[in-house]
Amino acid sequence: MASEKEQLSILFLAYFLLMFVQEMSCTASTRSSSKMEVEALLNWKSKLDNNSRSTLSSWNGSSPCSWRGIVCDRFRSVTSLDLSNFAIYGMLHHLNFSYLPNLVTLTLINNLLYGSIPPSIGNLSKLTNLDLSFNDLSGNIPTQLGSLRSLEFLSLWKNNLNGSIPSSIGNISSLSKMVISTNPLVGPIPKEIGMLGSLYLLNLANNYLNGSIPTTLGNLSSLIFLFLFGNQLSGPIPLEVGGMRSLTKMQLAGNDLTGPIPPSIGKLTNLLDLHITANLLSGFLPTEMNNLTSLTRLNINENDFVGQLPQEICSSQTLVNFTAADNHLTGISRSLKNCSSLIRLRLQNNLLEGNIADALGVYPSLDYLELSNNELYGELPSTLGECRKLGSLIISNNKISGAIPPQIGNMTQLHKLNLSSNYIVGEIPKDLGKLKLLLELSLDCNLLAGHIPQELGALSSLQNLNIAGNNLSGSIPTQLGEGSNLLFLNLSKNNLEKSIPIEIGNLQYLQHLDLSQNLLTGEISRQLGRLHRLEILNLSHNQLSGSIMSTFHDMTSLTSIDISFNELEGPLPNIPAFHNATIEVVRENKGLCGDIVGLSPCTTPMLKGRNKNKKLLLVLIPTLACLFSFLVVVGASSIGCRRKRKTEATSADGSNENPWAIWSFDGKMVYESIIEATEEFDAKYCIGVGGQGSVYKAQLQTGKTVAVKKLNEAMDIERANRKAFEREIHALIEARHRNIIKLYGFCSSSRHSFLVYKFLESGSLKDVLNDEERIATFYWNRRVNVVKGVAYALSYMHHECSPPIIHRDVSSKNILLDEEYEAHVSDFGSAKVLKSYSSNWTSFAGTFGYAAPELAYTMEVNEKCDVYSFGVVALEVIMGSHPADVISSLASSSSSSSSNPVASWPLKKVLDQRIPYSKDNVLGEVALVTKMAFSCLNSKPEHRPTMQQVSRAILSRNSIVLSTTEDIKLEELVDPTCFS
Repeated sequence: MASEKEQLSILFLAYFLLMFVQEMSCTASTRSSSKMEVEALLNWKSKLDNNSRSTLSSWNGSSPCSWRGIVCDRFRSVTSLDLSNFAIYGMLHHLNFSYLPNLVTLTLINNLLYGSIPPSIGNLSKLTNLDLSFNDLSGNIPTQLGSLRSLEFLSLWKNNLNGSIPSSIGNISSLSKMVISTNPLVGPIPKEIGMLGSLYLLNLANNYLNGSIPTTLGNLSSLIFLFLFGNQLSGPIPLEVGGMRSLTKMQLAGNDLTGPIPPSIGKLTNLLDLHITANLLSGFLPTEMNNLTSLTRLNINENDFVGQLPQEICSSQTLVNFTAADNHLTGISRSLKNCSSLIRLRLQNNLLEGNIADALGVYPSLDYLELSNNELYGELPSTLGECRKLGSLIISNNKISGAIPPQIGNMTQLHKLNLSSNYIVGEIPKDLGKLKLLLELSLDCNLLAGHIPQELGALSSLQNLNIAGNNLSGSIPTQLGEGSNLLFLNLSKNNLEKSIPIEIGNLQYLQHLDLSQNLLTGEISRQLGRLHRLEILNLSHNQLSGSIMSTFHDMTSLTSIDISFNELEGPLPNIPAFHNATIEVVRENKGLCGDIVGLSPCTTPMLKGRNKNKKLLLVLIPTLACLFSFLVVVGASSIGCRRKRKTEATSADGSNENPWAIWSFDGKMVYESIIEATEEFDAKYCIGVGGQGSVYKAQLQTGKTVAVKKLNEAMDIERANRKAFEREIHALIEARHRNIIKLYGFCSSSRHSFLVYKFLESGSLKDVLNDEERIATFYWNRRVNVVKGVAYALSYMHHECSPPIIHRDVSSKNILLDEEYEAHVSDFGSAKVLKSYSSNWTSFAGTFGYAAPELAYTMEVNEKCDVYSFGVVALEVIMGSHPADVISSLASSSSSSSSNPVASWPLKKVLDQRIPYSKDNVLGEVALVTKMAFSCLNSKPEHRPTMQQVSRAILSRNSIVLSTTEDIKLEELVDPTCFS
């Protein structure tokens, strides 16, 4: 009988023999498995397109473990296939999953996969991670997914999957994260999802799911994130939601949910973020919401809630965002005084009643407060002045009375103050002059009296000033003319006296001026004619006198004017604003004459005299010192682009014709030819108005047609305009790019200064977008090419010119199109050359609606200002109109874009509806342009891409799938941080 020691030895030997046999068996099995894996993978590669096969060039030979995107285990069996962002184009049906039995991870994010998900994927019994997001997969989600019992992570986000979610998905008991958002899925949410006890994230947002929210979701006690927004779910929020005790974020916005908020929501004590915006919910807000002591964001706007706000909603001291706008709430509780942690509070468009002084407290972190369109009364508390971080204070259309507390002047971060349409009395506090960052001040439609404080003139950032409809008296303070950034000024419907100050003419960016229904007297100063960007002017119902001929002669940018009910006389100026005017805008004056029906015609001798004077001026023009681009290139240019110059004689646009050769560089002859061709810049030849002057079409005797930009104030060019003139010349002399307007030459004389450009047949982008006949031929591919052209031009200016050139006024009116609809950036009068070792701070330049938001509080110029403007223009091209509403709506959301209904809109909804919707690859390019545009509109300049990055992304077409379906939503194209 063997000893105990011998028995142990025998046992060990037997064990090792067994392990050896198993190892050999595994090795043999692995060899067989590896052979099948190689066969499956190489067969799939052979079915892909040429580019994909090139990307997978390492896939050759008999050992897949060294192939790109492949990971093997110690037995050299494939366990991971990760080809994320490889631009793989093909179908999954050609990949035999039965030959990949040991696969644990399958990640194919952001490729060009199409077709359906094959049922054979259910054979991957060891799979724990499946991510097929950002592809173009279609068809139904196979029921065989329910066989993947080891699966922990499932993402099918952003595909074209249709049909319903299979109930078999409830069999994947190990599943912890499921994302099937942004597909055109229909049908109900399977109740079997309630069996997934390990689930901590459920995202089914942005589909077309209907029916009610299953009560079984209340079983998901481990669930932390629930995203069901952007569907068509109906019925009530089930009482069982209270069972999701771990929930921190619940977003149900943009559905058709009805009924009240269930009281059981008070059990979700871990809830941080509750978004139920844009539903049909109604009833009272349950008092149990007071138990949500961890809540930081509460968005319940756009529903039909009534009654009081919960008394203790702010007891947790953690709520930072509270939005309950657009409901029928009737009471505002004193509990809001406890919301010391609030950052944003929006309760506008309700029926809120109560004393505003009782409701509002001190909010040291508050950035945004809007209570407009309610029934609040009482006086504004002086404690508002302690909200030192407040950026927007909007309490318009209420019943607020009393005076404006001067302590508001202590809110030094305020950008917007709107107290319009109330019953506020007293004087406008001088302390408002301390709000140096203020962009908008609206105090209209109140009962304010006294004088307009001259301190308002110190608000150098102010763009919008509206104090119309009050009882203000005295004269218009001359200091208002120092607010050089004003775009909108409305002082109408007051009792203002004396004359219009000549200093108003200093508001060089002003676009809208309304001084109507006052007691203003005297003549209209000639300095008012310096408002070359003014588009709307209303001086009606005053006591103004004298002639207006000399004042308005150069105001060619005016589109709307009203000078009725005054004592004005003399001929009407020959400007566009009066060409299509009616008698209503000039009636009840002392002696105006002109071509308007109902107005007396001017005498013939007067007109003859004007023509005679024009001819006399031409005879008396002295020998002019006209300088041309050839001379400037030789002796004056200080800007050199790094791009190599072409030595060929052909021009930048590919033409062999040189207009200077035709003119033989004879400056006087060129000057006189242009004067003759435009009849000394008669308004009938005017085709547009730029930042510093008007643009005329001139057909010369040679047959050549050119565009001539004449600077304003030609008789006595101001220093600022002279600098703008020189900036434009220097910016264009060395800029040789097909998407930058071609400069032929320039002339600077004692009488006229102008630039001569190549004439582009299609006019400006703004003109095309506003022309209902031409818009029909402005197809999607042309629009994409326009955006590309602008991107290429700005990238060239920012990155290929040394030093870089910043345009500063990129807008649709400054982008010209040729007959092939190719874009050419123009109007460089505001351009600035960046210098590395000097200050790049300057005064505001640009067009309202296109300028970057940071220019409101800093005047530092950098290329990111142009990037923002490009984003606005790109969206304008895609939408067919200025995107102000979309931008402001997205910006109004303080968290992810999903909290805003606009974000859930399909891309199709915002595209220009005047031309057919594209369903081919062009749609993918449109989606890419939209995505890049939104990235350029990031509120933080440092987070915007450079124009070089933008142009490369558009050129490469790799940043978004080009086969995008028509169901893509804006949310998918917007970075959630863009508008935060």
